Amino acid sequence: MAKKILILNGPNLNMLGTREPETYGSQTLGEVEQLCIKRATSLGLGVEFLQSNSEGELVDYIQGAKEKFDGIIINPAAYSHTSIAIRDALISVDLPIIEVHISNIFKRETFRHHSYVSPVANGIICGLGTKGYLLALEALVEQL
Repeated sequence: MAKKILILNGPNLNMLGTREPETYGSQTLGEVEQLCIKRATSLGLGVEFLQSNSEGELVDYIQGAKEKFDGIIINPAAYSHTSIAIRDALISVDLPIIEVHISNIFKRETFRHHSYVSPVANGIICGLGTKGYLLALEALVEQL
């Protein structure tokens, strides 16, 4: 049976393509999802792609992942810098985790330089645009 990856997207990522295209590019989240599905299929993976603006809903998705998925790719967006709840949920599922950021968080405002997710992730990809999602899929294949 194919390994299955949960790809989670945090707040405001539903606005990709229209929100600050100079920072986040012109691709929509739906387009990113289609690219991920295509790449996952070529790698022999199944994926589920979800987005929420709600911290609690993201925690619920993470907690539900333990029984259904073999790894998590997460772009926690602004919750990277604020959510201990998401960090704790990620620890609790004991799955390989790759953190993705479209922009280089270290070239932005100082408050974005810290992530609560990074210390619990197996790897971090930032600043490579939406290609970071595809690279995360490749990294998880190697880790699984």
